[in-house]
Amino acid sequence: MPNAAVDPQKIRNLYPALAGLSAEQLAALTQPQAVMHLPAGTQVFAEHQPCQGFPLLLEGSIKVVKLAASGRELMLYRVAPGGSCIISSSCLLGHTDYNARGIAETPLTLLALPITAFSKLMLDHPPFRDFVFHLLAERIAELMQLVEEVAFARLDQRLAKLLLSRNEPVLNITHQQLADELGSVREIVSRLLKGFAAQGLVALGREQLSIIDRSGLQKMASV
Repeated sequence: MPNAAVDPQKIRNLYPALAGLSAEQLAALTQPQAVMHLPAGTQVFAEHQPCQGFPLLLEGSIKVVKLAASGRELMLYRVAPGGSCIISSSCLLGHTDYNARGIAETPLTLLALPITAFSKLMLDHPPFRDFVFHLLAERIAELMQLVEEVAFARLDQRLAKLLLSRNEPVLNITHQQLADELGSVREIVSRLLKGFAAQGLVALGREQLSIIDRSGLQKMASV
């Protein structure tokens, strides 16, 4: 089944930086062949792979991770609709290959801007250029915070902060998934979670975790 064209108004709503383009310019960017539908678990891009275009995410969530030589992963950031990937931006701007990998957390719909279209927009359309550089600045700040946490914060603090960041009373997540996001190993995370449970902060179930004492976790995260 061929890909359907993207609704131009949806693009304008999610990416206001493109709203100033003419209908003809926008139509040229949103041809059906540029639209990708990917199932959850798909590797969107891989380390040492050349960047083929600039992704504009329309539906779903991408997690960007760095793989260590030991096989452990560290979650760098997530891409949501209306955002894009700074690693893709840096690869296109610096003419380098990917140095991390992106994985579809959910089914995805994304629009892949060809390299030529990305370069032309960067030169000729200031709102798009501002969007890309603003995104770079935001992500660099997030990555600096991640470096600070990994280098200086205790793992129990980072785990408490991660649980709170989901902003849900019940998390359907495995200990391995939490370990991957923290760049740790499952055994250590499981031991910390058992400690949280013993303190009455959380209740543990099979591939599920319930927040019992949010204020207690907040104190743990800020110690």
